[in-house]
Parts: sequence; structure tokens; C-alpha cells
Amino acid sequence: MIKANHLYKSFEGKPVLQDVSVVFDENKTNLIIGASGSGKTVLLKSLVGLHDVDAGEIWFDDVLYTAQSFEQKKRLRRQIGMLFQGGALFDFATVEENIRFPMDMFTDWSAEEKKERVHFCLQRVQLENVEQLYPAALSGGMQKRVGIARAIALNPRYLFCDEPNSGLDPRTSIVIDKLIHEITHDFKITTIINTHDMNSVMEIGEKVVFIHNGIKHWEGTADEIFHTGNAELDDFVFASKMARELKAEH
Repeated sequence: MIKANHLYKSFEGKPVLQDVSVVFDENKTNLIIGASGSGKTVLLKSLVGLHDVDAGEIWFDDVLYTAQSFEQKKRLRRQIGMLFQGGALFDFATVEENIRFPMDMFTDWSAEEKKERVHFCLQRVQLENVEQLYPAALSGGMQKRVGIARAIALNPRYLFCDEPNSGLDPRTSIVIDKLIHEITHDFKITTIINTHDMNSVMEIGEKVVFIHNGIKHWEGTADEIFHTGNAELDDFVFASKMARELKAEH
């Protein structure tokens, strides 16, 4: 379980998060949705520790993350996997080296143990015989799967995904969504996904949080999202549906 209590965050005096409180469900896919500039990315990066909040509390189970020292946060981060927008793979490193990176940083595993873990993670994301390839030789969908393999390399308790379907075609997006959902349940991970893709919401949104202008306007399940009576959420859903239909036409 990950919990945020009354989070505030500003940049150069401009409020970006305003009194955001939410509990993300354990061992489920939790989606943060909202338009560009809504604050959803800042919320996700604040939860994972890439931004320090101005006020409020962030809890990982019974650990108050915002009160931890640098060394304590570093130990907790070993339990966190992160899938960055675009994959964020190192172009100069092979697939094996990319996936091994968190192991090199946080473990004292032997070279053989790391190699076995790389192989396992690649199998889990349905990739084979790509260890010695470089990211440039992979399709966008394959790069995302390598990014997922790296995110689960340390068998994390918590997984954060920043726009995992960015730049992917609809069919590949569905593959990535299902893969994240399967991994969440297979490994009993608490997963938080930042997205504006309504397809993802309907496919894997076990809990959905809607952020608008830095304020949490609604939370619930994908089944409830079309019957909320929330004007801002209705506008977002309708705009997303129109954009998806226009993209399909072209």
C-alpha cells in the first residue's frame, strides 16, 4: 500500500499539487489520469522520490518515506521499480547491461546470478535472444518490454510507470498494458501508472485517480468512470474518446 496525505508541490511559486490525498491499493494496478499539465506526472515523481514535496506525507506500507534519511530512502528504493516514459534505456549499453544496471547499483550478486536474473526477466516480458543487442536495434514495443524487465530486475514490491504507452501504436499498447497487469498480479506488486490513455483505464484500471489542475477531483474504478457526475472528468473522458476515434480514422 502507498498512501499520500495532503501533498503540496510548487515550482517557482506556481502550485502544481494542492492538498492531494489518496491511498493506492496493494497488489493492484493503480492509474493516475489527467490532461497534460494536470500535475499527474509531478504526483508520480513525488511518490517515487524524484521530487521533494513542499508539505505532506508519503507512506510505503508502515514506513513514512518523507521522514526518511537519504540512506534510509536509498534502502527503500531497492524495493521500487521504475518504467520511465520512452523506456529511458542507455543507448551505449546492451540489453543485458541495461537490465543489469540496478543489480550493479544495489546488490552484491555474482556475475552468474545477475546473468540468470537478466535471462528470467527477459523471459517474463516475452523476449529471447536479445541480450547482446543495443536499444537502437529494437522496436519501440521491444524497448518498453526491456524497460519493464529492468524495472522488475530486483523483484520490487512497488512499480511506477510513467506513460508506458507513449509513442506506441494501439495494438502494442494493449500488449504492454496486459504485461504490466500480469506482472503486478504474478509478483504481488503495488503498481502506479501515470497515463492519459483511456484504453489503459478500461483494460487494467483497478483503481483510477483523476487529477485536474493539481487537485484530486475523483477516484474510483474503471467501471464507475462513466457515471461520476464530475464535469472535469467527463470532459477529459470525452476528449480522450474523440482523440482515439480521430487517430483510428487516420
